[in-house]
Amino acid sequence: MQRGEVILRFEKVSFDFGIKKPILDEVDFSLRRGSKVALMGQNGAGKSTIFGLMTQSFNPEVGKIIISHGLRVAVGRQVIPREDMKLTVRDFFQKMFSQTVYDIDPKIDAVLEVVNLHAPHDKIVGTFSGGQQARLLLASALIVDADLLLLDEPTNNLDKEGIAHLTKFLVEYKKTCIVISHDAEFLNAFTHGILYLDVHTHKVEQYVGDYFDAVAEISTRIDKENRKNALLAKEIQENKDKANFFANKGGQMRMVAKRMREKAEELEEEKVDVRKEDKTIRPFIIPAQQGLIGEVLAIKSFLTIKNHKATERKADVSLSKNRHLLLQGPNGIGKTTLLESIANATAKGVVIAAGVKVGYYRQDFSNLDFEKTVHQELFSVMDDGTKEEQLRTVAAGFLISGELIQTKIGRLSEGQKGLVAFARLVLLKPGLLILDEPTNHINFRHIPVIAEALSKYEGTMVLVSHVPEFISKIRIDETLDLTK
Repeated sequence: MQRGEVILRFEKVSFDFGIKKPILDEVDFSLRRGSKVALMGQNGAGKSTIFGLMTQSFNPEVGKIIISHGLRVAVGRQVIPREDMKLTVRDFFQKMFSQTVYDIDPKIDAVLEVVNLHAPHDKIVGTFSGGQQARLLLASALIVDADLLLLDEPTNNLDKEGIAHLTKFLVEYKKTCIVISHDAEFLNAFTHGILYLDVHTHKVEQYVGDYFDAVAEISTRIDKENRKNALLAKEIQENKDKANFFANKGGQMRMVAKRMREKAEELEEEKVDVRKEDKTIRPFIIPAQQGLIGEVLAIKSFLTIKNHKATERKADVSLSKNRHLLLQGPNGIGKTTLLESIANATAKGVVIAAGVKVGYYRQDFSNLDFEKTVHQELFSVMDDGTKEEQLRTVAAGFLISGELIQTKIGRLSEGQKGLVAFARLVLLKPGLLILDEPTNHINFRHIPVIAEALSKYEGTMVLVSHVPEFISKIRIDETLDLTK
């Protein structure tokens, strides 16, 4: 096979989840060997579904997906499945193969070296930090040595060093790769083109060039479509006005009026379906628990992890109401472990004042009940006196309305789960707010709104984030660096 040949093609592919949930509508695009492409579209548009169609986890309802004979496809997913969290590293990688691989240890070492992670093969997957799990996910896609590599939000949970390492790998990667990501700078470093899934038309548009070239072309196209529609709208209105004028004249003039109305209808059909920009969540406030006095949270000691060994370190952190703490440190040092121990009140060096209500945004959303509907999950944290109307108003502000509110959490995209988690915090009204990588999976348009809400939060807050631009928009009163 020659480099540059078409290895995968969608021909008039349609797919939906139920009658009212169309994802793709007669989609056409092709993928060439050696290309590196970004797959874009807003949260819930169906980007991960396209990956599922490429791996044949789903089958198109209409149309054909033509895949080169013998093409091996591997997916680096956003999150490790819950059922895999109890596996050892060795068993986790063994699951990537349909048959048992007896000499798998050297293969594991080779791919862990690529992602810059050094881990014992008998260590349990669930004991790794979020950043280390992100590296495991990437390594699990690489171990099968696929011809087509599909990466779903691979930079989530990665620190600056991890993103740089991944970027270098993808720049040098010789095979074909499609990446879903909201990180513009990351995508621009290695992509040759864009596949854009429009959530409104359910079509996929294909653009050549790097990320910024494609965005510029999309913007130009939108401007052109808007200008065309403005001219058509003017002509339509003129025909309607004339139709009304002639209709009032009676007699033969009514036939003229009818032709004018028909002309207006024809022009309406010529209007272009302009791509609507992704909706942004409404500005919101996370109300703080009332009546908090004095010290809310004290951190006297914590554990750090190095070379898979825990070391106790002393600290002197005392947080009262309206104080914001930033936890810093590289992947794997123990930030998520510390947050969990604070949230669950299990750390011996951490004290939370009696009666403080804790709101915890977990990066893996495991404190949401995936079997509950969105409505049930949100209702479960509300005070008895709070009304249904408030629940729906808050949910709508996070773009959760209509059928979505009755959808099970487990069926939502990761980005939608993130928005549910924020809606839950608003309704909970916590006194202590704990946030672990709250920008993961979130559409970039929502991030400034979230940053403003966190900055204004008047309770006690502990935050972990690897996104400097996000942190810079939030009021931080103290920093605890776990490396010092």
